[in-house]
Amino acid sequence: MKNEATRSTDWEIDSAHSSAHFSVKHLMVSTVRGEFSKVNGTVVLEEADPVRSRLEVEIDAASLDTGEPKRDAHLRSPDFFDVEKFPKLTFRSTRIERAGDDFALTGDLTMHGVTRPVTLSVELSAAVKDPYGRVVRGVSATGKLNRKDWGLGWNAVLEAGGVVIGEDVKLQIDAEFVAKTSGQAPRSP
Repeated sequence: MKNEATRSTDWEIDSAHSSAHFSVKHLMVSTVRGEFSKVNGTVVLEEADPVRSRLEVEIDAASLDTGEPKRDAHLRSPDFFDVEKFPKLTFRSTRIERAGDDFALTGDLTMHGVTRPVTLSVELSAAVKDPYGRVVRGVSATGKLNRKDWGLGWNAVLEAGGVVIGEDVKLQIDAEFVAKTSGQAPRSP
C-alpha cells in the first residue's frame, strides 16, 4: 500500500461530460465559437503533490462543430485541420506548476502534424461521488494559441483591409475525470 506522500490515482476523461471549446475573431468584428465534442484521455494524479501529475488527451478532429455545416466542412478540409490526414489532436503534459489556488499546465500539443508547447491555466475541483458511486473530478482549463504556429494559415484579405480569420485562438477545455478504481473515497489536492 502506498503512503500518502507517494499516493497516485488513475483517472479517465468522461467523454460524455467533456469538450474542448475554441473562439476566434471573424472579419475582425465578431467572434466565432466552436467545440470538439470527442475528448478522451487519462490522468495520473499525484495526491500529495499535484504538480507531479501527468495528463494525456486525445481529441477527434472530425468532432469539430461550430453550428454551421459549411464552415465545419471547410475547417475539416486541408485548408485547416485536414482531418483525413490528421484525425487526432493530442496533448501530453510536460510541466505543472502552482499558480495561486490553480495550476499552470504546460504540454506538447500536436495538431495538423505540428507539435508545439502550450500553457493552460487550470482549475481542479475537489473529488465527489456521483449518483452511481463513481468518484469524479472536474477540470476547467483556459489558454490561447496562434493557429499559424500549427500550420493553420488559411486566410483571405478583406477589401477594406484586415483578414477573414484572426490568428489568436482562445481555448476553453471543460472535462470530467472518473477514478479508475471503484469505491475510492473522494479526495482533494
